[in-house]
Amino acid sequence: MASAPANNLPMFYKDLMPLNSRDHASWHARPATKAPWLASTHAVPLTVEEFPQAARHYPIIFAVGDNPVPLALMGLNENVNVFVEDDGTVREGVYIPAYARRYPFLLAKLNPESDELSLCFDPSTDLIGEFPDGEALFTDGQPSDVTKGALQFCENFEQAGFRTQQFIEDVTKHDLLMDGEVAIQQPGIEQPFVYRGFKMINQEKLRDMRGDVLRSWAQNGLLPLLYAHIFSLDLISTVFGMQQQQGKGPAPAIQIPAEA
Repeated sequence: MASAPANNLPMFYKDLMPLNSRDHASWHARPATKAPWLASTHAVPLTVEEFPQAARHYPIIFAVGDNPVPLALMGLNENVNVFVEDDGTVREGVYIPAYARRYPFLLAKLNPESDELSLCFDPSTDLIGEFPDGEALFTDGQPSDVTKGALQFCENFEQAGFRTQQFIEDVTKHDLLMDGEVAIQQPGIEQPFVYRGFKMINQEKLRDMRGDVLRSWAQNGLLPLLYAHIFSLDLISTVFGMQQQQGKGPAPAIQIPAEA
């Protein structure tokens, strides 16, 4: 399993700075035409609301450990992303998880004694800075539409995160997660390529769930999300093939080192 950064910052972020009109009155934001922060990332956290879109492009799995967050597998091996080129160019039409799209902004708690969240950004990025091009972050000392949009996006993401946590609580309450394992047999190779180190829905337990629980899940929209995850697992072999085509093929008997 991949280890967390030493500074405990979220994935992609090298530093965090609160955005304010005093220090950043003349700063601008450039549009993100590429996503270099994604190029070497193989697993990206997902919210449950993204399952239907994400499941069309890549497998959805759950991380191992105490917090089994949903993950979009953009590659089967650490540092491999078959949907994003090394320079950050994203393949046309590919859905990018909201976790990655919010970068370089982030809502963070600045005061440990308060639950208030503040809009922050990664100052190491070249997307935000005191340069003349791009969109102004503040106008006459007030947040511009760009800043308001970033704040709204991050707030929506936080709300989706709460709903995702409720989804995980339902799934774990009924003990539906099981250790995942996928073996891919390639022609001419005796030993299969084996992937472990992730969680998936136990379909047998799901089929044996009580009817009233399944009806409730169908009504509140949870059941379709479970099947979106299940159906997406068929894409593991597709991603494997893309890795082979791109010369990023794995060695046998390795694990998917899912982010926790």
